[in-house]
Amino acid sequence: MPGVFDRLDKEIKVKQQKDGITALDLVDLPPALRKIMRLMLRELQMSYPRLREAMDSMPETDRLTLDQLDSALSNLTQQFWLTHIGEGEKAIYKVNLRKKTGSTLAAGIWSSLDTRLKGKPK
Repeated sequence: MPGVFDRLDKEIKVKQQKDGITALDLVDLPPALRKIMRLMLRELQMSYPRLREAMDSMPETDRLTLDQLDSALSNLTQQFWLTHIGEGEKAIYKVNLRKKTGSTLAAGIWSSLDTRLKGKPK
């Protein structure tokens, strides 16, 4: 029988999957995963061959091997940083960005401020 903590952990994981990530979350990633995410954030969507090309064009000290790249992409997908469509060479990866929240300001705030400012003596 699952306990309360198991249920809460599952809810958190589902929420992370739906909500995606923010740029502030990048700080917590290991360097190899951060490199891929910075690369992905420039284009938001990349095919697997394009990712390999981009990795090959990096300075040698920053490059990941093919195995490291595959492992990192799998890890980022499992953690919901990336989503992917297709498999192998035909895979397309997309960044799973968090949705922005709407404004909570009342609709008439600007007219209220304008009225108050006009009523104030200079």
